[in-house]
Amino acid sequence: MSRFEQKVVIKETHLDVFGHMNNATYLQIFEEARWDLIVSRGFNLEQIKKSKTGPVILECNIKFLKELQAREEITVTVEQLLGEGEPHPKIFKLKQQMLSSKGEIACEAIFTYGLFDLENRRLIAPTPEWKYAVSL
Repeated sequence: MSRFEQKVVIKETHLDVFGHMNNATYLQIFEEARWDLIVSRGFNLEQIKKSKTGPVILECNIKFLKELQAREEITVTVEQLLGEGEPHPKIFKLKQQMLSSKGEIACEAIFTYGLFDLENRRLIAPTPEWKYAVSL
């Protein structure tokens, strides 16, 4: 997969009383970018209901590196990591970054994830539709 990117404007509601972006807000913005990626490739809530499968995050390692400012336009990226992490046919990793308006990495996170069978409540091997949605 080539890198998926989207622009986000940091709003005042994203910041705490110290002027820092709240740690939960980083995770929310990263999740919105992941959803925008898979929805742009046809794997939306309708597809999840139909297939009874959906993405699940298993682990997250996040590094806060630089401050972001109110009204700053940042770039949020999503990249599939191939050949890294556990060699498991149902578990994958992706890297997400928030790049400041100066192009500096403000935050980086590695997410471990899989495709979840909503009926049997377990991870399953990626389907062709899911592979396309995340470009595996």
